Amino acid sequence: MSSPIRFLMCAPDHYDVDYVINPWMEGNIHKSSRDRAVEQWQNLHHILKDHTIVDLVKPQKGWPDMVFTANAGLVLGQNVVLSRFYHKERQGEEPYFKEWFSSQGYTVYELPKDLPFEGAGDALLDREGRWLWAGYGFRSELDSHPYLAKWLDIEVLSLRLTDERFYHLDTCFCPLAGGYLLYYPPAFDSYSNRMIEMRVSPEKRIAIEEADAVNFACNAVNVDSVVIMNKTSDSLKQRLTGAGFQVIETSLTEFLKAGGAAKCLTLRVTEPVRTEAHANVSVESRTIRMEGHLLDSGLISRALDLVVENGGSFQVLNFNLGEQRQSTSSADVKVSAPSHEIMEEIMTQLIDLGALPPPQDVCDVNIAPVIQNGVAPDDFYVTTIYPTEVRVNSQWVKVQNQRMDGAIAITYNSDSPVARCKLLRDLEVGEDVIVGVEGIRTIRKTESREQRNTQEFSFMGSGVSSERRVELVVEQIAWELRQIRDRGGKVVVTAGPVVIHTGGGEHLSHLIREGYVQALLGGNAIAVHDIEQSTMGTSLGVDMKRGVAVRGGHRHHLKVINAIRRCGSIAKAVELGMIDNGVMYECVRNNIPFALAGSIRDDGPLPDTQMDLIKAQEEYARLLEGADMILMLSSMLHSIGVGNMTPAGVKMVCVDINPAVVTKLSDRGSIESVGVVTDVGLFLSLLIQQLDKLTSPYRASHTV
Repeated sequence: MSSPIRFLMCAPDHYDVDYVINPWMEGNIHKSSRDRAVEQWQNLHHILKDHTIVDLVKPQKGWPDMVFTANAGLVLGQNVVLSRFYHKERQGEEPYFKEWFSSQGYTVYELPKDLPFEGAGDALLDREGRWLWAGYGFRSELDSHPYLAKWLDIEVLSLRLTDERFYHLDTCFCPLAGGYLLYYPPAFDSYSNRMIEMRVSPEKRIAIEEADAVNFACNAVNVDSVVIMNKTSDSLKQRLTGAGFQVIETSLTEFLKAGGAAKCLTLRVTEPVRTEAHANVSVESRTIRMEGHLLDSGLISRALDLVVENGGSFQVLNFNLGEQRQSTSSADVKVSAPSHEIMEEIMTQLIDLGALPPPQDVCDVNIAPVIQNGVAPDDFYVTTIYPTEVRVNSQWVKVQNQRMDGAIAITYNSDSPVARCKLLRDLEVGEDVIVGVEGIRTIRKTESREQRNTQEFSFMGSGVSSERRVELVVEQIAWELRQIRDRGGKVVVTAGPVVIHTGGGEHLSHLIREGYVQALLGGNAIAVHDIEQSTMGTSLGVDMKRGVAVRGGHRHHLKVINAIRRCGSIAKAVELGMIDNGVMYECVRNNIPFALAGSIRDDGPLPDTQMDLIKAQEEYARLLEGADMILMLSSMLHSIGVGNMTPAGVKMVCVDINPAVVTKLSDRGSIESVGVVTDVGLFLSLLIQQLDKLTSPYRASHTV
């Protein structure tokens, strides 16, 4: 055959499934028929020889997967990047493939020994020669891609594989002549699919179904208009034929048992070089430092998992393990991402975990001016609940007014930089806002193992407690409440109307009366139903003592609203004697400030309810200042809002019968938070019982 196209193959003299290094091998050890494998390989060999030139590399005993020559390396022109196999079961193939390439006059490039890359199994040239598609996630590392770009002088597009069945790029992705692409989209993450769609026009994309994917339809060999594959459905064959391709099926079932088919069994060694294509790769790398009790707290595992889950890759450069129980550890980690966008997302989350740049890489923040009131510059850094410091003019500056979901504004006071956390709506022209993630660090508490395990009444770690643990949790919360009260601390309660409906109003009133509450946050409903209960004995028209609806009870809450509106305010209603018990009564009698935030569903509303959302948020924030603990009692929206306003370090207790609400608050990541899944009325009853068991010299003062 005079075709200029050449392929490299390796006879299956020693082929068998001897081990398991991919899902296809499971259950197939020594179950492959040698005779049938030889026959299938020879059929593929003959088909290729009818269209191309086929060279052979000598098979070696002890290396059964040498038959899959696609993994020998990646060839472009006279250059080849030799594979660095991920699994030891294949690493012995490397010197034999290197010898063959060298004997053929190729310039051989070798990656660092600890950097996996599995050749043309994970790197496929666009058949037009415009760029190189490079896969990563299972067998090849993202950090190999910059080497490919440099050595082969070509643009590299990184694609992340997410389905372990399709562990190599060539198992689910096949560039075809004419700019067509045969691929299985579910094998890739969303970023990679977006990259594919940006580079390949819709009419050229041939997305296949799972039934074809598991028959390795994408593991095909393309020679001009011919596509050679193991098996295809009638519908896929019609699509390929309609695009101008001739499909040749040849059974390769014996090789599927090891996770390979036509493409895996071949390596194209004559790839055209386009002189106008040059090196380019979007892979970005940064080094971070983690410090603390990295192993026993699970911090290092969370950080590395975060990198991988977000589409990045990592290399641990140094790990210094603490030698004693109280000693901290440190680790330097190289983090890589396929794009700047993904790197910024990864770094933002790593900063939340306390990641720092190494001392030699510390730099000042990047800033951009506010050019429109209430609008941040693009790519502004979004704040978290954790105490944050930013580097301005080569000095670390603590961010004031810490809260999550804000921006950091930089101003100057007598040339000294001042950093403040601000909501987007509060940004003003003339301020600078931090953009990107450079020069930012969060301060995370480092607890010793002894502190975590032996402090009997230290506040519970972050988590969600089920019913069977409620009494234990309540005991700890009661102890903490007493400590805060007796030292003159501040407890803020945010509560929903369920507190009243479940009979918890009397218990919350008791907490206020006894000095355990310093501020109350809620909506229109809790005040309405509390006053309804205290003046009419019902809540939402249900008799609180008998638990039955009363005639005309559905109008009670409107009558209450009308009466308070006639008085002018809740405080005035207390003064006039209209209200003589209940939560709102105790707030007024004990000078406990409260803020009621209105919503579109509110009846009335009460004159005390703030219907301007921004003003209500500001009032909430003011009352939360200086809080030591927040009790969140069955109010999903108000609790989540309060959680977003609260910095780390404030103890939070979220009580709700709905686990989703509790989990939402717990997921914010504060180690001082605990969720309790239970009826709020039961919780408050148990809390009062536990508080009554404690003694202290405290005496409540009742002043108006």
